[in-house]
Amino acid sequence: MDFKSIIRDIPNFPQQGIIFRDITPLLAHPHGLTSIIQGFQTKFVELNIGEVDAVIGIESRGFILGAALAMSLGASFVPVRKPKKLPSAVYRVEYSLEYGTDTLEIHQDALAKGERVVIIDDVIATGGTAAATAKLVQQTGAELLAYGFLIELDFLNGRKALPEVPIVSLVNY
Repeated sequence: MDFKSIIRDIPNFPQQGIIFRDITPLLAHPHGLTSIIQGFQTKFVELNIGEVDAVIGIESRGFILGAALAMSLGASFVPVRKPKKLPSAVYRVEYSLEYGTDTLEIHQDALAKGERVVIIDDVIATGGTAAATAKLVQQTGAELLAYGFLIELDFLNGRKALPEVPIVSLVNY
């Protein structure tokens, strides 16, 4: 499936000069989500990362992709959320944004030490959110095998912010 032909470009959103890559038409396509998940699975097999125990989905579109991938792999799904959204004890990481900071959280009991995980999100831009998620995985004692992104914005060099594990991107801009 040609993902780029289905992803919608929204100019000047959320601010002037930005082109937002809208994946909702791809998710609405009858074969869109299945094709995305198959794409991730194929790439992970090619990388020979082995068995995945858990898929980490980053709020919010990473929940859609991550949960579907977890089901397909027979793995557990673990959400990483914005502050004060998880009801139990959490690990927390604050990270830098272009203009300020943000915070992500994961339940402290979400992963067991040594569990093998992949992190999934819809887009990698500067890499800050994905790098912060890796720090949360590290706090749990789990092992990060790879990242998977539907879209990578190459010109922002987000890969440079990430730990040295394989990175799968299905569409590059």
